[in-house]
Amino acid sequence: MPAVGVLALQGGVAEHVSILRKLNCEVREIRTPGELKSISAVFIPGGESTTLILLMNRWKLTGPLIEMARSGFPIFGTCAGAILLSKEISEKEHYVEQESLHLADVRAVRNFFGRQTSSFVEFIEVAGLRKSFKGVFIRAPLLLPLSDNVDILSRVEDGPVLLRQKNLWLSSFHPELTEDSRIHRLFLESHGILKGNK
Repeated sequence: MPAVGVLALQGGVAEHVSILRKLNCEVREIRTPGELKSISAVFIPGGESTTLILLMNRWKLTGPLIEMARSGFPIFGTCAGAILLSKEISEKEHYVEQESLHLADVRAVRNFFGRQTSSFVEFIEVAGLRKSFKGVFIRAPLLLPLSDNVDILSRVEDGPVLLRQKNLWLSSFHPELTEDSRIHRLFLESHGILKGNK
């Protein structure tokens, strides 16, 4: 059984853990650098991106995660996690000074789709899935590719919401807030961690 990590400092940890267990993964909640050594992939959940990067720095996870990502280790960031994987961060009208892991060739536009009260659900088409997926958008960023190294796996009318750059996946929406495990499975299958039907 593959061991998959969920960064467990803040945000939607339990929901990712639940989805991964549905896929028969051994799930480990990651809080220290040493716990990164025993997993095959890691999910960085949604939450509050500025709080999350502060906690990552405090627990000395930032450096190890950057090194692992650059060596090809699979990392999936959802919502705030996607913001932290991005090389550039902005609001709709301006850039913001916010630390990130600075890994993916992506500009994350924070809160592009509105604040908490503007949350919405939209069925989206995802490359690699035969049927549409229920996307749950909560304070969601827009994810804009900055290079041809980034593949767009899904988009809504306003732009891209699911991106892949080699071992890095970034999602505007929260795939863990549904009962549908297909996007988690797609990510894990693409890195040879799981096998089976999509």
